[in-house]
Amino acid sequence: MPVPPHSATEQPRAEARRQQILCAAAQCFREHGFHGASIAQISKTAGMSAGHIYHYFENKEAIIAAIVAQDLEDLLTLTAELRSASNVRAAMIERVAEGVLDQLDPLRAGLKLEIVAEAARNPRVAQIVRDADIACRRGLADTIRDIRRAAGHADDEAAIASMVEVLATLFEGLLLRSIRNPGIDHAQVIRRIQAAVNDLLDQAS
Repeated sequence: MPVPPHSATEQPRAEARRQQILCAAAQCFREHGFHGASIAQISKTAGMSAGHIYHYFENKEAIIAAIVAQDLEDLLTLTAELRSASNVRAAMIERVAEGVLDQLDPLRAGLKLEIVAEAARNPRVAQIVRDADIACRRGLADTIRDIRRAAGHADDEAAIASMVEVLATLFEGLLLRSIRNPGIDHAQVIRRIQAAVNDLLDQAS
């Protein structure tokens, strides 16, 4: 059972250890798959004992949960920053470039696809991924609703949800493209997706 740090001085060290484990696990999951990556391999890559890893994470599923939670935190931070911008729409379209490059990164794409593949086989991992997706969709829906409302649109929840799904499909599809076509022209894709997002925000409900 993982034991949380007690003192304030232990917390930064514990967080650094957690990050060390997560980085090692991500590398092992990419290289060997979820089932092929053993705790022994992760511990060797992290440069610490297996017992030390179990001090922080109960099992590999807990490691996946932590990786997914980090991605979720990044996305929620992004949506919060967008909604606080003076021009939310312009900020969202500008940040599309960052999102495209992130999704086309082969290392990040490989890890995300491995987690989704495991979610298709493992109900517990599926629940982790689906819970994160609900939170992601909620944050994106709030951002789109703000943009649409400022432009005079009166959308129902179904309309906003459908726009969220289109954006999610667009960006998650980039994960596959990064593997199937590693030579993809990033600049052209960014330009086209920025135009697509701009068009989506103007569409009728």
